[in-house]
Amino acid sequence: MKMLTQEEAKRICDKVMSLSRADECRVQISGNRNGNIRYARNAVSTAGLIENTQLTVSVAFGKKQGTASINEFDEKSLEKVVRRAEDVARLAPENPEFQPAIKQQDYKASATFSDATAAIDPEYRAEVAAASINAAKKQGLVAAGFFSDTTGFETVANSNGVFGYQTLSNLGFTVTTRTEDGRGSGWVTRSANDARKFDVREASEIAIEKAVKSVDAKALEPGRYTVILEPAATSEIIGRMFGAFDARQADEGRSFLAKKGGGNRLGEKLFDEQVNIWADPWNPEVPVLPWDSQAMLARERADVIKGGKIASLDYTRYWAEKQGQRAVGRHGNMIMAGGGKSTEELIASTKKGILVTRTWYIRMVDPQSLLLTGLTRDGTFYIENGKIKHPIKNFRFNESPVSMLNNIDELGKPVVIGGDEVRYQMLIPPMKVRDFNFTSLSDAV
Repeated sequence: MKMLTQEEAKRICDKVMSLSRADECRVQISGNRNGNIRYARNAVSTAGLIENTQLTVSVAFGKKQGTASINEFDEKSLEKVVRRAEDVARLAPENPEFQPAIKQQDYKASATFSDATAAIDPEYRAEVAAASINAAKKQGLVAAGFFSDTTGFETVANSNGVFGYQTLSNLGFTVTTRTEDGRGSGWVTRSANDARKFDVREASEIAIEKAVKSVDAKALEPGRYTVILEPAATSEIIGRMFGAFDARQADEGRSFLAKKGGGNRLGEKLFDEQVNIWADPWNPEVPVLPWDSQAMLARERADVIKGGKIASLDYTRYWAEKQGQRAVGRHGNMIMAGGGKSTEELIASTKKGILVTRTWYIRMVDPQSLLLTGLTRDGTFYIENGKIKHPIKNFRFNESPVSMLNNIDELGKPVVIGGDEVRYQMLIPPMKVRDFNFTSLSDAV
C-alpha cells in the first residue's frame, strides 16, 4: 500500500470536491495494510497481507443524498465516482433527518501511530507464532492463535473546509492453548498501539498455565457467587452496555436509560460510586482518531459515568438539534477507573469465589434491563482462602451489567483490551463482583 501523505490526501480531496456539481460534498479516504498469521495444532495454517486504499464520496442535492466508493485515484476514476454519487443522490428520496455538512472542526492530533508497529513484517509475525507454538510444545500442549497488525491512515474532508488526516497502527493477538486430550484449556488476548508493549512469551505463558491448571474440572452447583472477572471477561459484558447510551434510544423508551413517563435518566445514579468511565481520544494507552469517522465531528474527552451517575449520552446531529443539545463525535474508546491491584492480588483477598478468564457467546435477553446471557470458557476456577483451589466446569450466566456494576467489591488495575483496529479500544480493570448469577453448567472447556 502506498501510504498517502497529508499533502497527497488533501490534493485528492480538493480535486474530488472541485468535480462535484452537488450542493455539498464529503470525502473520506482510508488506507490500510493488514498483516496476519494464524496457527492451529502447533503449526501455521495461513498467513496474509491485505492492502487497500479506498475513497468514499457523499454528495447532496437539498435533502437527497448519494454515496459511492472507489479504489482508483486517477483523474478519470475520481470523476467517475463523483458522478456515480450524484446519480444516486438524484434518484434517492429526501432524507427527513438530513443534516448538512458540518462546519470546520478543530481536530487535535492523537498518538495513534507507532513506528515499531508499522515496521512489523512477515518475519516478525512468524516469530510471534513460533514463540507461542514452541512454548506450548515444551509443556506437551497444543496451541491455536491469531496475530494481526494494522498500519494505515485516514482522511476526512468536506466542501465547508473540513479537513483531517492522521496515520494509525495497532496489533492484536489471541491464543488458545489446550491439553492433548482436550480436558484443559487456557486463553489470552493482547492489544497494543505500540509493538514494543507486546510480549508474546508473557501472553502465551498465561494461556499455558491456565490450560495445565484447568484439567479435571469439578462441577459446582449453579447459583450466585462472588466472581473475579478478568478484564477480557469484563469487557465482553459491559462493552454491550455502551451502545445503550444513545440519547434517542433512551428518549424514545427503547433502552435501560429511558425514564418512565418519557425522557432519559441523565444525571441519575444507577451504579456503585466506584464506577467511573470516560472517553478520551488522547489517552496514551488507548489513543483513537480525534474525529468520529461517520459524522466527521471532533471528539472530546467526556465523562460517561461519574461516581455511579450517568454523566453523558450520545447524540446524533439530528437528535441533538431536535432536543436542543450539542452533538460531538461519538466515542472511540472507553476508559474505566480502577485500583492498583493485579488479578492475582484480587484473588488473594477473596475468601470464596470464582475466577472467570473469559466470557463469550453473549446474547441480549432484555434490552430494557440489559439482561444478558452467555458462557464462561478457557479457564474457570474455584477460589478458597485467597488461593485457586481447583478448576471448575464452565457456567451459563444470566446477568445485567447494570446489576454487575452495582455489586462491585473491588476494582483492580486497568489493562488494554481491544481489537486490531484503531477504531474502538478499552482500558478496563479486573473486578471482584458479588452475587453474580450462574444459571446452569456447561461441559465445554
